[in-house]
Amino acid sequence: MEEAAVVQALGALAQETRLRIFRLLVVAGPSGLTPGHMSEALGTAPTALSFHLKELSQAGLIARERDGRNLIYRAAIPLMNDLLGFLTAHCCQGQACLDVPTQLDCRDH
Repeated sequence: MEEAAVVQALGALAQETRLRIFRLLVVAGPSGLTPGHMSEALGTAPTALSFHLKELSQAGLIARERDGRNLIYRAAIPLMNDLLGFLTAHCCQGQACLDVPTQLDCRDH
């Protein structure tokens, strides 16, 4: 992962509402969520939500898909894994020191 993409992703997540949105989408997994559901769950006004979704989308952290009349947003798990990999590369001078996996695969759950 290129440093510029890492900085953009971390910058997008460095805001409380966007971090909450991203975490909500990670929890939702592959089924994703509609903006209405996210707005209700987070107590965020639809206009503010739209702004934050745009920022997360531009950073590549989320994807959207049209399903009939609804938009479904999902966390971009592969990019999240790349970001985690970048941040943990060469951790502890190359020694296995992490107790948690650095790659998540939501397809199995």
